[in-house]
Amino acid sequence: MSFLGYTPTALTFGTSGLRGLVKDITDLEAYVNVKGAIRYLQRAGDVRPGSGIVLGGDLRPSTDRIMRASVRAIVDCGCDVENAGKVPTPALVARSIASRRAGVMVSGSHIPFDRNGIKINKSAGEILKSDEAGIASEVARVRAEEYARTAAEAAFDASGTLKALPDLPALARDAEESYVARYVTTFARGGLSGTRVLVYQHSAVGRDILARILRELGAEVITAGRAETFVPIDTENITGDELARMQALAVAAEADGGPVHAVVSTDGDSDRPLVVAVLPASEADARGRRVRFSPGDRLGIVVAEYLRADAAVVPISANDAVEQRMRQRGVALRYTKIGSPYVVAAIDDLRRGGAHERIVGWEANGGFLTGSDFALAAGTMPALATRDSTLPILANLFAAAEQRVGLSELWSRLPARFGSAGLIDAVPVRVSQAIVARLVPPGETVEVEFDAAGAVRGRSGADGAATALDGPAASRWQEIRGTFARFFTPELGFDEVARINVLDGVRVRFRNGDVAHLRPSGNAPQLRIYSNSDSQARADRIVELGLSEPDGILRQMEKAFA
Repeated sequence: MSFLGYTPTALTFGTSGLRGLVKDITDLEAYVNVKGAIRYLQRAGDVRPGSGIVLGGDLRPSTDRIMRASVRAIVDCGCDVENAGKVPTPALVARSIASRRAGVMVSGSHIPFDRNGIKINKSAGEILKSDEAGIASEVARVRAEEYARTAAEAAFDASGTLKALPDLPALARDAEESYVARYVTTFARGGLSGTRVLVYQHSAVGRDILARILRELGAEVITAGRAETFVPIDTENITGDELARMQALAVAAEADGGPVHAVVSTDGDSDRPLVVAVLPASEADARGRRVRFSPGDRLGIVVAEYLRADAAVVPISANDAVEQRMRQRGVALRYTKIGSPYVVAAIDDLRRGGAHERIVGWEANGGFLTGSDFALAAGTMPALATRDSTLPILANLFAAAEQRVGLSELWSRLPARFGSAGLIDAVPVRVSQAIVARLVPPGETVEVEFDAAGAVRGRSGADGAATALDGPAASRWQEIRGTFARFFTPELGFDEVARINVLDGVRVRFRNGDVAHLRPSGNAPQLRIYSNSDSQARADRIVELGLSEPDGILRQMEKAFA
């Protein structure tokens, strides 16, 4: 490392992909990570010498530079580059799978523009958590090789910048065109005739592709809100201000051409959907609000039903309306940790089991995955086990159109369980970990239940049976239950704790049905809180109580434990 004039900061894996501050993702750091990942895939036999790698990126200002550093890493591994350009992550992954090549997507997804990331996928789909240790090992080897070079030998200068940054290869539109075809050749052409949709474009990489697909399927499309600076839309944390902005765009569009039925959008790399119903002016609430946002986990219920799924996978953070509806429909349901690699792994496990023919998965952010091929009105849509935003947008719009109802009425037919989510930003990882550590005892127990008589039953594993706990184990869980009671008090409207799940973070169900779920973000220094309740007002209130400054529940826990 003698030629470097700074101390590098290594990228780390989040819930899905590598993440870091832009200032830390130097050309050298991008090169080391991409080259190490490809070497891992070469050793695993997934990438062969001379094979191509599909490369794409989002619209962040730092993406082009990182893509060019990635080109150098790919070429130095003896591979060719197909430059898919600025495309949605699911479009790039679908192209990789169809062409049996690995892929590199430069994107920070929904996180702020001062951060970015790199997602690697195998020729068969996403990198799984089981791959991360092998990738890290190869990255370490590449890092040691590069750091050992002299200033004259190194391809990088003292700031970690490539001395000769390569140009991107000529743009290939195969990924974009095949992604559009995925939907316009399977959903019914003209099926959205009579539906007027506003595409809120902001800086989403799929903003023009989404509008094109909707038009080709018959919708009247208005585009609005296009931004040339990066807008970090987090579909798990849609604020009142953002809803007001979308309503204003819809109202402006109505002045020019009649009622708008929906506002749709995505996050930055277009793998998470945003769907908002627009109500008639006569149905505005007391605040004058005419828009209704549906969280991604509830959108996913509609998609699963539209596809007639017989097995589903969701992370533990999903609205418990999912469990209710899947039970009603006789759909096998499996919970996982939060992050698409966990969902993909569970989908793969179900597929290997051979007991199900129509397997799906989705996340609380709305990203939808298919583990099976699905026959639709116009053709068969191939499996795509990676987060996608277009399928949930289309399935919700088509379901409403086919049932001849508005989106709001469609969603009102789902179980009356409501969710909310929020986060505290800039919370050091060590603080979040300290809070969770005080609430998660060691051991294999994933979930415990407390009955009215004080008995404790515990369950380990995704499908484990509950068994009675006693002695120190039961006492420790009772102690944790008491800890929650210190912060989630009756004065704040909380009942006694009935169930605690620690599959990912800590998810608490109270006797009255309220749910509060605390979890550190896997992508950024943030502490998140999710809620479920029988009313939207109560779900929002739980999150508000958790996040309020300076002495909300999360801040109280920080002071007590960190």
